[in-house]
Amino acid sequence: MLQFRSVFFVSLIMLLVFNSCQKSTLPAPVKKPVVVTPPDTTSRGPYVYTLVWSDEFNGTGIDLTKWSFETGTGVNGDFGTGQLDRATDRPVNAAIMKDVANADGGCLAIITRSETYLDRNYTSARLSSSGKEAWGPGYRIEARIWPKDVRYKGQGFAFWMMPSEKPSNVASIMWPQGGEIDIMEYVGAIPADNLGSVHYAWFWENNQYLDWNHGHEGAYYSFKDKQVPYVNPGYGGSPPAAGDTTAGSAGFHVYGINWFTDRMEFSIDTIVYHIHYFKDGAAFGNGADGQDQTGNEMISGKNVFISEYSNHFAEWWPFEHNFFILLTAGVGGNDNLTYGGAITPDAVFPCNTYIDWIRVYRRQ
Repeated sequence: MLQFRSVFFVSLIMLLVFNSCQKSTLPAPVKKPVVVTPPDTTSRGPYVYTLVWSDEFNGTGIDLTKWSFETGTGVNGDFGTGQLDRATDRPVNAAIMKDVANADGGCLAIITRSETYLDRNYTSARLSSSGKEAWGPGYRIEARIWPKDVRYKGQGFAFWMMPSEKPSNVASIMWPQGGEIDIMEYVGAIPADNLGSVHYAWFWENNQYLDWNHGHEGAYYSFKDKQVPYVNPGYGGSPPAAGDTTAGSAGFHVYGINWFTDRMEFSIDTIVYHIHYFKDGAAFGNGADGQDQTGNEMISGKNVFISEYSNHFAEWWPFEHNFFILLTAGVGGNDNLTYGGAITPDAVFPCNTYIDWIRVYRRQ
């Protein structure tokens, strides 16, 4: 995730939680799995899904059995992307809110603020499921999100994933050798489109970080056309006009991935727009050529971006392993380094993003 990631390693955290229950004379209720049959969000199917984990954000506070706060400014002081904000665990930066328009109940609000706090002039929040929950192939992961106030250049929000596993012979795995998945990467500088991407490394390089050793395959989704645009958007059009329904900030959308053993499919509101295959030659049927080939294909009447491959070295195939979820907001400080660009003087704060729910399904 170009804007809100740290380019340094993610250590494997294993957290075992044991719950004890008091004895009761009443029989314990049987919790039945919830089987859902939503519109198919894959290029193939149909499939049946079982809901295995969710946070509906309907409680009185953030559920710390599911989430942890990442605080500070990252290992190098800017989360690796030139950001200006400091992440906090304060309620003014992250809280459960009721009565959000068009929500299915309560919402998690992540709020970026313009304020002097410690050594920074902006604050934000970063929530992570690291050490608590993680998922990999065989799962469908979705969130209903409204980046309501992400309307100006330099503002952004991301719903993304980082690795929770590593090879057994290393203490930690470096970025991008471990991979990265950006389900939603929405910035005010590009208000009409969302970016869905995978990041990976070209070479193992002894699990060391080198700035050139970075592969990235991503596709934009046009909220207006409900498909990949034929020309990638550039910065412009911010802030969108009030009532402009072609902006991602206009309302809730469901952002998701369907994760298979051979590929990952990105969707918005059940429309698939990017399919990434993990093995060389898997996407186009022309054999392995080592070229990370890309192309476009019409699927169900929509323009879809097709890409391959991310299994470049034998030491670690990133997207065959579990990843945890992150929810992050930020303020950009550099046009060349920060995806979404530097913050503009006219940007309005506080900047609220609402997460209605996050749901993880196991595919049958």
